[in-house]
Amino acid sequence: MNRLHATKEFWLAALRADGPSLKDAVTEAGPEAAVPGCPGWTVADLVEHLTVLLHWVREITPRGVITKPEDRVTPPRPPWSEALESLHREMTGTIETLDALDPDFPAWTWPAQPKRAGFWHRRVAHEVAVHRWDAEAAAGRPRPIETKLAADGVNEILDTWLPAGRRQGATDMHGVAHLVATDAAYEWFVRLRGAGIALLDTGTILDSDDHHARAEATGTASDLLLTLMGRQGTDALTVTGDPRLIAALRAG
Repeated sequence: MNRLHATKEFWLAALRADGPSLKDAVTEAGPEAAVPGCPGWTVADLVEHLTVLLHWVREITPRGVITKPEDRVTPPRPPWSEALESLHREMTGTIETLDALDPDFPAWTWPAQPKRAGFWHRRVAHEVAVHRWDAEAAAGRPRPIETKLAADGVNEILDTWLPAGRRQGATDMHGVAHLVATDAAYEWFVRLRGAGIALLDTGTILDSDDHHARAEATGTASDLLLTLMGRQGTDALTVTGDPRLIAALRAG
């Protein structure tokens, strides 16, 4: 695995870029438009999901404690114009809240990792980036996720989502999947052992290790991320070997 040293400033910059684009797209698509990447959702559902999530993140991250907070509460859905205003308010407020927090500030997180606010800098940036793509897809004009952000999104799936058990793909596959981001000079080896998974560091793998890929998927970092998040099928990538190993890595 290549090491991407993303920072709080990098993730906040991504948020500041994707937030307005997301709002433009949901406004253009309208509340009743279907969201192709989220079957059964309308744009109004997407706006509600993000507004509630961002409000919740704003509440839990500045507490300075690592105990699990109360679950999110979804209030009655307001008229569309008010929903758009609420999304804008929560997006702006979340960026301000996260900007004020040091990445090492104590904060509850759901994976078995150090419980620090930096988790939320990263998580919210990727949540908004993927849903920006969703909103633009609903408006009929999806744009790729920025290359470095998408590469870090693949990292997040492999080093956080899948080890934390948030895997949507099959859990009976065995073998090694090799992912290659053609536009980012990034590659990942992932060993699947049924329900278990191990992200292999290509800088430390010994020649005697059995890390030969049984499946390889190549594509842009954005297409790799969108495939792993269930927004696209593996046909968006060039796949050799057993495509079920790639599909088994799906997290969304």
